[in-house]
Amino acid sequence: MATMNSDDDVLAGVGPRLRALRQQRGIALSELAATTGISVSTLSRLESGQRRPTLELLLPLARVHQVPLDELVDAPATGDPRIHGRPFERRGVTIVPLTRRPGGLQAFKQLYPPQWPGGEPEQQSHEGYEWLYVLSGRLRLLLGEHDVLLKPGEVAEFDTHVPHAFATGAEAAEVLCLFGPQGERLHVRAAPAGR
Repeated sequence: MATMNSDDDVLAGVGPRLRALRQQRGIALSELAATTGISVSTLSRLESGQRRPTLELLLPLARVHQVPLDELVDAPATGDPRIHGRPFERRGVTIVPLTRRPGGLQAFKQLYPPQWPGGEPEQQSHEGYEWLYVLSGRLRLLLGEHDVLLKPGEVAEFDTHVPHAFATGAEAAEVLCLFGPQGERLHVRAAPAGR
């Protein structure tokens, strides 16, 4: 019977983890429903603990949130400290997660193809704070009224409330990106270009 109670405890923790993950990422239930094909009512009942989680429900949720399935059910650690992030593509950019935990500071390797996005990029703003390090290639950063070309070894950091966009030229760009939620600033400073 003790095993049954611990299984129930594990399953009871899935809903709150799913809700926290969705809220940390700023995703509405309706958006999640459209992305996963799971109805809003099922997602709501799953998050509140009124619906028992099943593999059929958890697999698409893990895929959309880009977290391992064992993280959703809070499986015990395997002892392997390596991160096995699965690359995914967003708007033509290949993104490799370098951190496991949702929320807080997130690290990504981003691979921008040549001539991306194919026209003049449109600046957008959102919650958060971003730090970029160009590993290879050149990345154009439009930040408010600034237009900066970042070369390998150069760093940029900015509040993502400021409208911003990225673009590449004739060559691909490989970028290390650290992203923090609103108010979580990074403590790395870059020297101005030309020094």
